[in-house]
Amino acid sequence: MALINIGSETEQIEYKKSIGELKEAIFSIVAILNKHQKGELYFGVKNDGTVIGQEINDESLRKVSQAIGNHIKPAIYPEIKIQQFGDRKTILVHFKGNRCPYLAYNVPRIRVADEDLVMDQDTYDAMIRKRDNIDYAWEKRVSKYKISDINKDAFSEYLRRAKEAGRIDFEDIDVKVVLDKLELIEGDYLLNAGAALFCDCGIINELQIAKFASDERLTFTDIRRYSGSVMELKKKAEQYIIDAMDWRVEFGNLTRKEIPEIPLDAIREAITNSFGHRMFDSGQSNEIAIFKNRIEIYNPGAFPVNKTPESYVVGNQRPIRRNPLITRTLYYSKDMESFATGLKRIKNACNKAGCRVEFKTLEDAFIVVFYRYVTQNLSDTAQKTAQKIIQKEERINALLQYCKEPKNRKEMMEFLGIKHRTTFRSDYLNPLLNDGKIAMTLPDKPRSKNQKFYSI
Repeated sequence: MALINIGSETEQIEYKKSIGELKEAIFSIVAILNKHQKGELYFGVKNDGTVIGQEINDESLRKVSQAIGNHIKPAIYPEIKIQQFGDRKTILVHFKGNRCPYLAYNVPRIRVADEDLVMDQDTYDAMIRKRDNIDYAWEKRVSKYKISDINKDAFSEYLRRAKEAGRIDFEDIDVKVVLDKLELIEGDYLLNAGAALFCDCGIINELQIAKFASDERLTFTDIRRYSGSVMELKKKAEQYIIDAMDWRVEFGNLTRKEIPEIPLDAIREAITNSFGHRMFDSGQSNEIAIFKNRIEIYNPGAFPVNKTPESYVVGNQRPIRRNPLITRTLYYSKDMESFATGLKRIKNACNKAGCRVEFKTLEDAFIVVFYRYVTQNLSDTAQKTAQKIIQKEERINALLQYCKEPKNRKEMMEFLGIKHRTTFRSDYLNPLLNDGKIAMTLPDKPRSKNQKFYSI
């Protein structure tokens, strides 16, 4: 057959003859992202646009996906598919991202014509300043959605709850007036924050829910994908978990009480936080995963740098808001609080219910894991004992994180909220020293007033 030509390379289109040029392809993707924020790359096409094709199998697509995931930072989530021209197959990578500057193998590049040049330091610094400047934040950019695109039911329900909470005290109910007071519009167009909260915008908001047959991510028994406003997706996520959980019944004098295996307040807090603190321009959706032994709530957005979940549960950290417009709007309706207490409230609710919860931080995500069936078959005494052990382990882990930089006894006791030196020594300090988990800065002078301790 005659060879097909699909046109020349441009600043947004790149060709590679095969995945043997995978490293060079990574350079091109990053260069195009840093210049145009979106583009296309084909494997199986010569530089002049002639389609030569290549052998493709599942391993080929996986190899491209893994290279992109491993060598492009911040992470992107492209569409990778087989594109056929006549009898010849190519791999098409369609990519986009707004978190410039991107790095390929830890080096920033930028597209000039059809070349992928190493970015100069001034351009790189300017991109960093723009990305970190709140005035250029994703949620403050003007969206394509107008006031007429708002989900009126979701908006009315939000306004009702915000007024009942007493956090919105003006009388207006006109949509445009309210959105203007909430600083969510510019003219007749919503900012991204307003669109995410109140519009059925699938490009911005997606929720994926899956129920698995075992404790592993292998066979699923149900999978669903929703798009819509944050206010609507929150409700869908909550209801799905409520329906998936086990409930027990307690009978009293002429009363019948149904109790969920995981406290609903903790579930609602985790879901709301996963939307309020997500990275909306990451290209990933929020996820709910139901396993036999646990329920996971996945938020696409890394935990604040140099912070740990334990420090928010045990300590008194100040809030770090990725989406201040969104979180402030959710605060008015009492869906969120603004004092960095969400994780502590989740933990306290689970402790009270005898439910184990874990907070996991990934490079580009944060997961709240609620464990099922952990203590429901234990006696009350056994439940309390197990819960005390869990709580102490969590406090120890938080203390070890806190002591990455050397701390004295007083600082460590204040961090744990312990007033008695004897209790601190017997329950925490001495066991950690004996186990080799912490060490002294002055080992030859154990009683020195200048003594500090650091985690190993």
